[in-house]
Formats: sequence, C-alpha cells, structure tokens
Amino acid sequence: MTLSNYTELQAEVANFLNRDDLTAAIPSFIRLAEAKMNRDLRHWRMEKRSTANLDTQFTALPVDFIAPIRLHLNTAATKVLELAGTNEISKLRADASNTTGEPSFYALIDGAIEAFPTPAGAFDLEILYYGTLDALNDSNPTNWVLSNYPDVYLYGTLLHSAPYLMENENIQVWGAYYSSSVESVNQENELAKNGGSGRRMHIRSY
Repeated sequence: MTLSNYTELQAEVANFLNRDDLTAAIPSFIRLAEAKMNRDLRHWRMEKRSTANLDTQFTALPVDFIAPIRLHLNTAATKVLELAGTNEISKLRADASNTTGEPSFYALIDGAIEAFPTPAGAFDLEILYYGTLDALNDSNPTNWVLSNYPDVYLYGTLLHSAPYLMENENIQVWGAYYSSSVESVNQENELAKNGGSGRRMHIRSY
C-alpha cells in the first residue's frame, strides 16, 4: 500500500472498497474527511502565524482560522491579549464608556477579532492559531497529514464512503479506526509539546 499523494489515496480507497465505479465520488469523500480532520486534529503542524494592523474595534480573522492559541501586540514589551467572552467584552466596553487605548482583551465575533479597548492608533498584532489543512487536489497532491499519517486520511475517507454506499454497518468499523488514528496523532502532539514529562509548575517565592 502506497499513500504518498492524492492519486494514490483515491486508488487505495477504491481498492479497500473493492469498487471501480466511484471515481467521481471519492474526491467528495476526501473533502468530507478533511472537514472532519479540521475539527478533530490539533497538532503543532497546524499552528500558523499571521500579523494584522490592529487599528479598529473589529479586525478580520485569517481565512484559514480554526481556533486561537495566542494573540499578542508587538509593542516594546510584548503584550499578550486576554481572551474574553462576547458578553464579557461588551460589559468591559460599557463599564469603560467605550474608551480607546492600548488593547488588553479580545473576543471572537462574526468572523472577526473584537479588541478592547478600541485601539487608539495602530498596533502590530501577531496571531498564533490553528489553521485548516491544505486540501488535497490535483494541484496540491500532498500535505503534512497524508505524508506523516496516511491512515488518518484513509480511514477518514472510508468513513465518509459508508453513508453514500448505504453500508451503515461500516460506519462503526471505519469510525473506530479513524478515531484511534486521530487520537494517536493528538497524543503525539502532546508528547512533542511537553517533552514527555508534562508541564512544569513554577512557584514564585517572595
């Protein structure tokens, strides 16, 4: 079994299903698998950085944004922004009479970053976030998941073939294999992030 690119993945899915009449459908199964992977996988290879000019109350998120990791201002002393809920940031704004200044908080709303206080000027914002996978297609035949974890792609694609083929009994089969593969990838990420020893607690002495 070789799964190094988009073409080989499609061929292997057809082989597993023992079908030669799904050429038009298999790319759709792959798209659905990628959508699920974007929800399920959290790995350091998904981490991306982007910068924005923070000069208004609302700033657009990157188009491939899934979830935030950290937002900070590139000021003289790097300032990390604190995540607030939508109700909380509205209360902060109301309590401060919608003041302007150097942002300290942010919320995610309507596909944008809401900053509080509203920036009094322009600030260089750096966004560290989880981004969506680079989808496979004829022009982009591979990505980090297929290169490193081809089982995730294979079982994810097979999982989405089952409803189409009305093989409901296979949803559990392929789903179990897929879930196990995703869990292993996420656990590998935890080991990489924490060095296998867990996070250390620093106790400040006075």
